[in-house]
Amino acid sequence: MNITVIGTGNMGSAFVKQLTRVGHVVRVTGRDLARAQALAATYPGATAAPAAEALGDSEVIVLATGFDDAVPALRALGQLDGKVVIDITNPLTADYMGLTLGHDTSAAEEIARAVPGIELVKAFNTLFAPVLADGPQFADGQVAPVFFASDSERARQTVKALIDSLGFRAVDAGPLKNARYLEPLAGLNIYFGYGAGLGTAIAPTWIAKAA
Repeated sequence: MNITVIGTGNMGSAFVKQLTRVGHVVRVTGRDLARAQALAATYPGATAAPAAEALGDSEVIVLATGFDDAVPALRALGQLDGKVVIDITNPLTADYMGLTLGHDTSAAEEIARAVPGIELVKAFNTLFAPVLADGPQFADGQVAPVFFASDSERARQTVKALIDSLGFRAVDAGPLKNARYLEPLAGLNIYFGYGAGLGTAIAPTWIAKAA
């Protein structure tokens, strides 16, 4: 796939690494173009561009920014009607130990409302950057799941294919409103990682007892 990654932080960098590893063509952009250029230079298959030139023929946009920066970052790309957007954001408080939204809306729903015309998928928000960067398999052989939720069947299938290509276990989490559950799940994972001191080599999962 041709993919635009917005963001050059830990998650954006992890996405560029993993996407190029499996052959996706990546354009990366961010507030600091020099940083985007340095990131792109690290991984064959990636190029950097200012926001206004970063969309090109990309089929998917990965929104790897903070929630507060998400809408301006998307709008800076230009015309987005029909584009599949992966929202990885979580509406975290300043201390990362709580959420600023919940119950009757979510970061994903707010972004979708603010940028009409996109086909938004909530995904990857429950992974720490080191888990994404290191790849899907844990030392005990378990494969990290990526939960995804969307109201668009086309976008859902596109993102499932992308998750599969990276080797993670794709878990369909239903309609976009279920981001109201996925974002608190990410908050709990952050608590375990930092508040409880378990570190960032962890990920929430969902298991079914054998019949």
